[in-house]
Amino acid sequence: MTLDRYIQIDIDDIFVGKEGVRVKVEDVQAMLTTQQYLQSVMEGFRFNLGFSGHFYLHGSPEEDAGDKKLIEYKHHFWWFGHMFAHEQAHKLDLKQLEATMQANKKFAQDYSIPVDQQYAVAPHHSGVYPVHEELYTAWRDVWDVKVTSTEEYPSLYPFWRRRGFIHRGIMVLPRQTCGLFTHTVFASDFRSGLPDLEDNFKGGELFLTIVDTPFNIFMTHMNNYGNDRLALYSFEGVVKFLKCWTNLRLLSVPPLKLGINYFNMFPEEKDPIWQNPCDYKRHIAIWSANKSCERLPKFLVVGPQKTGTTALYSFLSMHPAITSNINSPTTFEEVQFFNGNNYYKGLDWYMEFFPQPSNSSFTYLFEKSATYFDNENVPQRVFSLIPKAKIICILIDPAKRAYSWYQHMRAHNDPTALNYSFNTVLTADEQMPRQVRELRNRCLEPGMYYQHLMRWLDYFPARQLFIIDGEQLRNDPIHVMHKLQQFIHIQPYFDYSQHLRYDPHKGFFCQVLNDSRNKCLGRGKGRVYDPMDEASASYLRHFYRKQNINLSKLLNKLNTPVPTWLQDMLRDED
Repeated sequence: MTLDRYIQIDIDDIFVGKEGVRVKVEDVQAMLTTQQYLQSVMEGFRFNLGFSGHFYLHGSPEEDAGDKKLIEYKHHFWWFGHMFAHEQAHKLDLKQLEATMQANKKFAQDYSIPVDQQYAVAPHHSGVYPVHEELYTAWRDVWDVKVTSTEEYPSLYPFWRRRGFIHRGIMVLPRQTCGLFTHTVFASDFRSGLPDLEDNFKGGELFLTIVDTPFNIFMTHMNNYGNDRLALYSFEGVVKFLKCWTNLRLLSVPPLKLGINYFNMFPEEKDPIWQNPCDYKRHIAIWSANKSCERLPKFLVVGPQKTGTTALYSFLSMHPAITSNINSPTTFEEVQFFNGNNYYKGLDWYMEFFPQPSNSSFTYLFEKSATYFDNENVPQRVFSLIPKAKIICILIDPAKRAYSWYQHMRAHNDPTALNYSFNTVLTADEQMPRQVRELRNRCLEPGMYYQHLMRWLDYFPARQLFIIDGEQLRNDPIHVMHKLQQFIHIQPYFDYSQHLRYDPHKGFFCQVLNDSRNKCLGRGKGRVYDPMDEASASYLRHFYRKQNINLSKLLNKLNTPVPTWLQDMLRDED
């Protein structure tokens, strides 16, 4: 960490506040005097004023004169739009949000207030995180916002864990508190009074926040600048204390530049991590009442690909108490939310794939995305959003899985698979074309089961992980579904022996429609391929040997049955 410390001081709720706690003319003049001192330490510093125009001239005559003085001094400050009537964004739809922002924008235009920093803050941080998509849309369309801040990501406390993220092109920066809130008007309102207030900036929380945090966006309120002027006293005091006792360089830049500098220093924070709003009371309080965490899945089938996940999906969908996600127009039965660009579309987008909960019946929601298993980002993302979810994966002989993927790509007329033999793909080195190396990775990497399971176990306890023997799923799905229902603790129990039977024509189990008819998976499932060549089989035995040994040890440690194919493989190698 460098010695540079960026400081931005936001003054929320300009013009908001009941009579008796608003600023007067002399308070506004004091703001300018303190700002001039801070500018002598931080070149270019300005207080950043967030206004709600509806409340202009709503105080006593002296306070209304203070409002007018703020307008008179408007070019001395930075300005940003709150909401016109200080509304909470998560309670409004897009049309209402645009209306209140347009009203605030008109107020700014009527009084020639320079709102040109492409920055905004939502009252109560509502709608920023947890994300209310309509807020981001309205911000973009009305104010052309590029940067905002919140104290709520990932949570309010501890302050040093607050992070930033970027959503829909808007940089969300971590915001800090300074110990002053809307009710902190007089020194006697601050904890135990003036001594505590001074301790706060003379080595206390406010001082340590700046020492420990390279980018500081402080939340204050108009109320903190009237009467005892606690904010002016605190920030002038902490800057003097910092200059006396540290060699930190205090800096100020406009909000947009601050956002750019922040993510240049912390590029790893650009990607958001969506959490479950219902797990944190502060988040549920600023989340739309029209949304429900019951719309999130209770278990996931995570793959890997070409192990029987589509068959399992069809079996689960037969259960009267289990409901899958709505099909995606691009990825069909798979949402593929946690592993790719869909994740950046946000929680609202994901929840739209699941039905609204019904009061009349209890439904187990699930989704199947076979691309989840081997993606390095997915376990953390899943755990952050649905930490109590059950995780289901299917394991088959990884050599068979690799060969099946190669044949799958040939069946879909992939030119690389059509033009290169399986063995050539497996043995491709860095000199081979990029497409061949990518196909090799997709053949081999998902079958490194031990490595991927350990990543899932970094986040989920073993009791939430259910591992299915893919050969058993194919040959005895009734038994597998019996065990799976026990694992999920689902009611009512569904007797799959009455609903599945072996179809000799297809070569696998299908859903029973009536005495003479079955409903089977499409012709793309259960393909029969030419046998794998011996050179490729030998290569794969060697490639997966260490992974398979470690997998066997892991399953024994977890008291999970070792699949028969793995037992046979290790026995043959002995």
